Amino acid sequence: MTKPDIPSLTARLLKGDKLACAKLMTIVENDPADAKKVISRIYRHTGRAHIIGITGPQGSGKSTLVNQLASHLRKKGSTVGIIAVDVSSPFTGGAFLGDRIRMKDLITDRGVFIRSMATRGCKGGIARATCDAIKILEALGKDIILVETVGAGEDEVDIMNASHTSVVITVPGLGDDVQANKAGMMEIADIFVVNKADREGADIAVCELESMLGLTDKCGWKPPVVKTISTGSVGINELADRIDEHFNYLKENDLMRQKLKRRAEMEIVNIVKDVIARDVEEIKKSEAYNKLIEEIIEKKIDPHSAVDEILKMVKKRHVKE
Repeated sequence: MTKPDIPSLTARLLKGDKLACAKLMTIVENDPADAKKVISRIYRHTGRAHIIGITGPQGSGKSTLVNQLASHLRKKGSTVGIIAVDVSSPFTGGAFLGDRIRMKDLITDRGVFIRSMATRGCKGGIARATCDAIKILEALGKDIILVETVGAGEDEVDIMNASHTSVVITVPGLGDDVQANKAGMMEIADIFVVNKADREGADIAVCELESMLGLTDKCGWKPPVVKTISTGSVGINELADRIDEHFNYLKENDLMRQKLKRRAEMEIVNIVKDVIARDVEEIKKSEAYNKLIEEIIEKKIDPHSAVDEILKMVKKRHVKE
């Protein structure tokens, strides 16, 4: 298979070429070694966009709200990138594209770039390559990047570190499971949205969230609670205003560096995990690995000691490189 011309693609990306953007996103999703080459070439052109994470349980209307929010931002003159993280197909490993279908109103807008990404087994609500895809959209020149998570629940903490502003969506009447999720999401949210606010119980949901927010500390920022009806664009203007307020708050109070530090730490840890995982997959094909497995079965070595031996093998692989 022909190797991609990364220097040419990145040069085209920096000139605003959307086709090059799409090809580079495919590269960073499929080939971690090439992803390293891509990001090293574009990294100094990143860091100018406002990254907004949109998370919440499945069925809360995230995709419809992202569609409405992006439309509102376009009317204000901002260019928008959207990364919709979707569940993986059990057959191909790809995304189901359900989120992208709900954003069909934006597809013909030249100021919007939409990319669906499959989780491919990654936890935390976003895909392994999401942070790299964000950087590619920044290098493309997008003003605002919306990242919609898969919607798994309270374990979606990665989006808090990957974004500047985290928006957590809930809806009235989802029951006790969502109430429990709120406790886990209190640390994530910079803004809460009670979507489908025309349903019975919306005001109760707002009151519950506001009472819980009294127990949290977000560095002086109290997350607002916004009611929306995304199918009718109700509350979208207010949500956009609260998002702007939060971004300005970060800049005015010198909190942006803290956000950047947490993101860098998360990325480093995730990349190290990914590198080691790939190394172990290769080591599993070796005689030495099979010998360790046999020794564990025969009680000649315990699993923890076997891991020490595997890590020595990993180290040798990188020393050779």
